[in-house]
Order: sequence, then structure tokens, then C-alpha cells
Amino acid sequence: MAEFEKMDLASADLVAERIEQLKQLLPEVVSESGIDFEKLRLVLGDEVDEGTERYAFTWPGKTDAIRQSQTPSAATLRPAPKESVNWDETENLYIEGDNLEVLKLLQHSYHGRVKMIFIDPPYNTGHDFVYKDRFGDTIENYREQAGLTGQSNSETSGRFHSDWCSMMYPRLRLARELLADDGLIFITIDDGEQGTLHNLCNEVFGEANFIGNLIWEKKYTRANDAVFFSSNHDFILCYAKNISLASIGKLPRTDEMNKAYTNPDNDPRGPWKATPIHARSGSADGIFEYVFSNGVHWTPPTGTYPRYSRETLAELDATGQIWFGAKGDAVPSRKTYLSKVAEGGIVPTTIIPHDLGGHNHMAVEEVKELFGGKNVFTSPKPVKLLKLLMRLGKVQSGDIVLDFFSGSATTGEAVMRTSIDEGINASFILVQLPEACDAKSEASKAGYSTICELGEQRLRSAGTKIAAEIEEANKQLRLGEEPKPVPDIGFRVLKLDESGIERPKPGELLLDVVKPDRSDEDIIFEMMLKWGLELTLPIEKVNAAGYPCYSVAYGELVCCLADGLNMQVLDAIADMEPRRVLMLDRILDDTTKLNAVQAFKRVEEKTGREVELRTV
Repeated sequence: MAEFEKMDLASADLVAERIEQLKQLLPEVVSESGIDFEKLRLVLGDEVDEGTERYAFTWPGKTDAIRQSQTPSAATLRPAPKESVNWDETENLYIEGDNLEVLKLLQHSYHGRVKMIFIDPPYNTGHDFVYKDRFGDTIENYREQAGLTGQSNSETSGRFHSDWCSMMYPRLRLARELLADDGLIFITIDDGEQGTLHNLCNEVFGEANFIGNLIWEKKYTRANDAVFFSSNHDFILCYAKNISLASIGKLPRTDEMNKAYTNPDNDPRGPWKATPIHARSGSADGIFEYVFSNGVHWTPPTGTYPRYSRETLAELDATGQIWFGAKGDAVPSRKTYLSKVAEGGIVPTTIIPHDLGGHNHMAVEEVKELFGGKNVFTSPKPVKLLKLLMRLGKVQSGDIVLDFFSGSATTGEAVMRTSIDEGINASFILVQLPEACDAKSEASKAGYSTICELGEQRLRSAGTKIAAEIEEANKQLRLGEEPKPVPDIGFRVLKLDESGIERPKPGELLLDVVKPDRSDEDIIFEMMLKWGLELTLPIEKVNAAGYPCYSVAYGELVCCLADGLNMQVLDAIADMEPRRVLMLDRILDDTTKLNAVQAFKRVEEKTGREVELRTV
């Protein structure tokens, strides 16, 4: 009798993957029972730190926090098409759930795929919400978390900072796994935990991958009633997954910058400005002197060095790129052309003034405009700031932007608007705990029960507004101007829940392992997650010789969930040349299993690749 492999219902086991990588890198440290640490120490030699004193960042609960990041999840994400927008076409995701569990579930499908992560986590002010993670029934814990309102991490707690570290650490560790090799993460924080966050990130991402600590001017007015200083800024820490592969996008030049470029000698290469040919640092043997073609003798001023070699100076001189002043008697300088500097833009600074990155008041007004004048979010970030960070993160077509503390869903709107402004097709994944709105809040009074309801409505309203703006702009096109396309303003809503597959107890025989409250679509999405398929892939119900089955991404995965499998049906499915096929155990008998083996063996012979067969 043919036996098919059972579907693994757990999320990616990152520890097992690390051990496998270690086995590949250092096979000599592998023993029958696992890793031989004594041999590993010998192989590493002097790199093993055996001292009793060492520099380290730690806190009570760190061991548990590490375990939290390593424990696989058996949960799933259930589709909610009715709450979604453009379900069949969109590449965007809005996920309701505890981000710790969701980040685990995304590992199979999005490992190393995310170009940029932005998060605006709780600042641990003593008043904002801090997740209370615990081992055991993670979904039950999640449901408790989602029902909490107005909870805080009390400053009087003996573990005030430790609790925050334990919450952030596993999430950052899992987030790093999702980043692409050239990806960046941006994290906002205030003075309270800025130092702590920096230490956390140094450990998770590596101190060598620290790029910068940006200072964003979040307010444009002074608080004159402040006791000491008016706090007008937040920090934005930026880290790379691999700094040797990372780069930062440059900012566009302004008209003010370009005013310095003129063309007094009608140079055919266009406007230019004079720049020194000496520098404050460098090297030169003895006294450096150069004689230009017009007979001018030039020596760098005392204490400076030549910026260019003799060969380069000769080339610049020969091509008319040296300026000697209108009368030919000025100190020689090089012409720096606007056309050249404009190509790359300007290097950003670590200071983000509010006119460049927006401010809190702007963010509030943006939300009020989308919610009929109601201020339904307490501390949203401005779209302008997120658009700036996406430029710095060099987000391009096909890239994914992840925000797993989504809150006001500003990141989603910013991705939509960046797609318009930059002419790209980027997508987002937003994750938010469905935390209950405070009963006294303006959001609750407006009829919203959870933060997720607010975030989803913000995306709907923003998408509608963007579509209307583009429609209006396309009515006023100039001659020869192409109409702008509407970006992806949709999103699929998915909700964290326990697995839809019942796990039989020891000695128990279950004829049907699918839980009675689950739909076919629920099971399909769970299989997509566990098989590592993108959660925005198209799903269609197809007819195979009269048998109803589901095809994900045109044969990437075919799911057979109904009774009635026979040889004719299996042949019809085989004609689709699927890569993966899932079948329920309860619809299979010995004859059907043998027929399935024969049918899909022919696919392998024809295509040269194995068809993965799994059952649940």
C-alpha cells in the first residue's frame, strides 16, 4: 500500500535550520546525538570566550525571550474576504493577530523576502500597552491579549525595562529572518528606551550592521510648560541585515541647491559651480606643483593636499573643466556640473526636520480627513515620514514593506502613495493585535471595537481617496502625457487562529481531522502557510473530470478536499502538471493511493520534477 507524507503543521523551526547550517559548515562537530560542543570549541580555537568577565547585554527573562523566538507555532491564518478589498487582485496583506505568532507563521513564505521593515513599537512610557507573552497555549494567550484595554507596563514594576526587552527581543529576532540580505529595518523610539533598543538591536542584527540613529523632529512648536526641555524629537534606529550589501537612497535636490550652478562661459555641458582642487587630507611627496596649459603654476595652500593626481588634472585641463575665473587670473578650481550631481541626489543627514518628514499634527489631520473629522488614533505617524523612509530604504517594484506594529496603518497608505510618486509596484504586510478600543475613546464612540477595525477602515478610505485623486488628475492631462494608473489599493485580511486540523490524542482514531467550523478556504490558506507559498497568490476552484478541487497559482498547489477521487479525476489533476498536491486522508483508500502514485509518476516523467504529495 502506498503511503504519502503527512503535512507538517508547524511553522519553520529556526533552531533546526541553524543546526543544519552548522552541520554543512562544520561537519566534524556533528555526532550521533547532535552537536559535539567540545569539538566545536576546539574547532573555533581562540575565538571562544572563556573569561569569567565579559561585556554583555542581559536582563531577567532573557533566556525565556530567546526560547519564545525559537518555539515553532502550530497556529494558522484564516482568510476574511468580506473585510478585504480587491481580494483576487491585491498583493497586500493586513493580518490581525499577535505579531510574535504571526512572524513565526510568515517564516516559510517570506523568509529573506522583505526589503524594508518599519515599526513604531510601544515606547514603554508606563502608559502604553506591552504584550505579556507566555509559553503554552499561545492562541489562548493571544485572545487574552486582544481583550485587554488600557493595560500598561507600570513604572513601579521591578521588571519595567526587563518586560519591555522580553517583549521586543523575540520579535526583532524573527523580523531579522524575514529581511532580505540587502534589507533595512527602521524603528522609532523615544529617549526612555532608546539606549535599551540600541543594545537589543546590536545583539539581534549585529553591531557592525548599525547604520544610523536618525532624529526626527516630530513637533514644530515649543512646549513652554515643559519642566526642563521641550521634547520635540523621536529617534529612528536603522539597521541592515548585511551592511556589505545595504545602501541608502539619496534625496532629490531642491531648487535652492541648484541656484549655485550657473554657466558664465556657456559650457556645452551645462550649469556648473567651481569646487576646490585641494583637500584637507591626502598625501604628496615633497612640494606638489602643477603647471596648467595656460601657464598658471598651482600649488595647494599651506596645510592642504592636491585632490587629484597629475594625470587627472591634465585630463580636466585638456577638456576645459578647470576654471581660472572670468579674467583668467583666479585660483584654479574644478567645474562640478549640475547634470552629474543631480543624477544621484544628495546624501541624507541624520536629522529629519519636520518639513522633510512631517510632524505629529500633520499625522492627526491626515487621519481626521479619512474619518470624517474624528481623531480616532492617539499617536499616528505622518505619511510623509514613511514615504521618506521608503526612499531611504530604496523600495522598488516587487519589494515588500513589513510593519508588525501597524497601529494606524500609516505604512499601508505610504506604500500606496510611494507607488504612485515613484512609479513602482511595492506591497505591504501589516500586522496588528486586535486590541480593544477604550470605551471612552473617540474611536469607540464612532463605532469601532478594535484597533484592527480602525486600521482596515483607514486603508479603505485612503485607497478610495487615492483612486479619486488619480481619476481627477487624469482628466487634466497635458498633451502627450500618459494617464496615471491606480496603484494596488486593496488588501487581503487574514486572522490568526488555532490550526484547522485536529490533532488526534494518543490512541485516538479520527476519521475527519478538519475541524467542523473550518471552510475549504481556511484549510487552503493553512496549507499555503505551511508549504511556504505567498499568501496573495490567486486561488481558483477548478473542475477536474467533474471533481471540485482548488488550484493555487495555477498548479503550484492543488488541494483535494472533497469525496469522489478516482483514477479519472487523478488523471485530470495530473494534466494540470501541479508541483504540489494535498489530499485529505479520509477521502483516500488503498486503491486511490495507488492510482495517485501512478498518475503523478507520469507527471514526473514528463516534466522531470517530482510532484510533492501530502495528506492531512
